[in-house]
Amino acid sequence: MKLASLKPTSQTDRDGQLVIVSNDLSRMVSAHDIAPTMQFALDNWSDVQFKLKERFEQLEKGDLEAQDFDQAACASPLPRAYQWADGSAYVNHVELVRKARGAEMPESFWTDPLMYQGGSDSFLGPRENILMPQDEGFGIDFEAEVAVITDDVPMGVSADDALGFVRLVMIVNDVSLRGLIPGELAKGFGFFQSKPSSAFSPVAVTPDMLGDKWKEGKLHLPLVSHFNGQKFGEPHAGIDMTFHFGQLIAHAARTRPLEAGTIIGSGTVSNKLDGGPGKPVSEGGVGYSCIAEIRMIETIQNGEASTPFMKFGDSVTIEMFDEAGQSIFGQIAQTVKKA
Repeated sequence: MKLASLKPTSQTDRDGQLVIVSNDLSRMVSAHDIAPTMQFALDNWSDVQFKLKERFEQLEKGDLEAQDFDQAACASPLPRAYQWADGSAYVNHVELVRKARGAEMPESFWTDPLMYQGGSDSFLGPRENILMPQDEGFGIDFEAEVAVITDDVPMGVSADDALGFVRLVMIVNDVSLRGLIPGELAKGFGFFQSKPSSAFSPVAVTPDMLGDKWKEGKLHLPLVSHFNGQKFGEPHAGIDMTFHFGQLIAHAARTRPLEAGTIIGSGTVSNKLDGGPGKPVSEGGVGYSCIAEIRMIETIQNGEASTPFMKFGDSVTIEMFDEAGQSIFGQIAQTVKKA
């Protein structure tokens, strides 16, 4: 089934209103009598999942009076969450980052996932602007990723067992401020100001809806990004993913349990080309899921980066399509604006 959260209508309704969405993303029905919010559904998944699925099936059959589904009316599926932990499962991306600054990558990066704990109290809606408080010198960048939402996960869970706790799948724009990252990391205490609010897709999807494209803890489809109307990347999310979602969840739960509603991100989707760095779409490659990656390749090849980061007025869209060309999660579409 496919679920979405309509935007909150008041300060007392901060978590939005849960709706069930048709597979083609054209229609919706309320889920309020079953689960008023996405977090309520996750907290009570074993009790409500079959009722939600039954209503989804009735919606698909045309047995219910439905409303038109407007993606612009959506908040992120979880407008705020108890936890947002983002991994870096595509180690090719990490390798390029370090190579661009002349640093060797530790061998442990291939066996032990990188992960940071992001801010989860104020996610952006999928069609909300990216607001920046000052000039463009922050190095504004988008990052196209895949993410999952979990049920309660026990501490010490194995990577194989962890996959059984995935309840929903979605995509995300993990906004990054590249100009602030080096200074924060130099303090030895991790990201904070350099990671503003992220935006998730209009719709979250249960793994069974993805068929054989969801297997071995990976989503085996391209993730498509457009920057200012031009295709920027379409790397395949199931290729070059060093750590699958079971491994990422197990890493996060190694020393603590995870509460229902925890979001785990894949990190920037990145593909190699013939064993080396990828190429732009215009040159026959699959492109990139963030501006930083093409800048790293430019630095490696030419000694300096030439592609600028996002400026006020620049726009990005992120979307994933099934084999029939149908949007699966809806579209993230954002423009950078001055606050």
